[in-house]
Amino acid sequence: MDLTVDHLAFRYRRREVFTDLSWAVPEGSRTLLLGPNGAGKSTLMKLCAGILRPRGGSVTLDENPASHRQLQEAVALMPQHATPVPRLTCREQVSYAGWLAGLDGPTSRQRSVSALESAGLADRSDVRATELSGGQLRRLGLAEALVRRTGLLFLDEPTAGLDPAHRARFRRTLAALPRETSIVVSTHETHDAGDLFDRVCILDEGRFRYDGSLEGLLAHTGTPTIEAAYESVLEHA
Repeated sequence: MDLTVDHLAFRYRRREVFTDLSWAVPEGSRTLLLGPNGAGKSTLMKLCAGILRPRGGSVTLDENPASHRQLQEAVALMPQHATPVPRLTCREQVSYAGWLAGLDGPTSRQRSVSALESAGLADRSDVRATELSGGQLRRLGLAEALVRRTGLLFLDEPTAGLDPAHRARFRRTLAALPRETSIVVSTHETHDAGDLFDRVCILDEGRFRYDGSLEGLLAHTGTPTIEAAYESVLEHA
């Protein structure tokens, strides 16, 4: 499923975030969305997932106008911060997330097991979510997104606070997803770049400064590393 943003406009009270933003997420693409804090990455993801409503423009699915409900059903969003539900175990919370997204009870319970395993929380399934550490909560948020098994997976700062071992597990989890699944990973940390992604988008001050392949970014900036290329793009914005 293709997702397209057309001439999007959005503001928070007095702060303009986007005035005329266009962007596309082709089916099966693996996109690394880079940008400094405050660039608009989280806002863009919430608009694509139907959580926020744009002031202008539209978001379409397969070139068809999509309602907020349709976006919420089509896009699985892992937010920056997962909130534990009191009195629920990890398995119950992930199952509940699947049920809220429209899965029936038996399906959501069944999928919660594999989602927790993929997120590295199989051994915490019966532990109450309120007892998890910060890094474990982030992995719980990943499991809540994975349980839905949608064709569009948006992950907002998914590796922040994770140790190297769990970063590696995260990469393996994404690599194992069906190839037709479109993945967008938002981060301001350039070391998350790698061969997992076929596209890099750099967002800064509500505008895309670069949208293309990693190889093209290095050639465009004449730099040897993603870190140097990222800094060069922002410096010359």
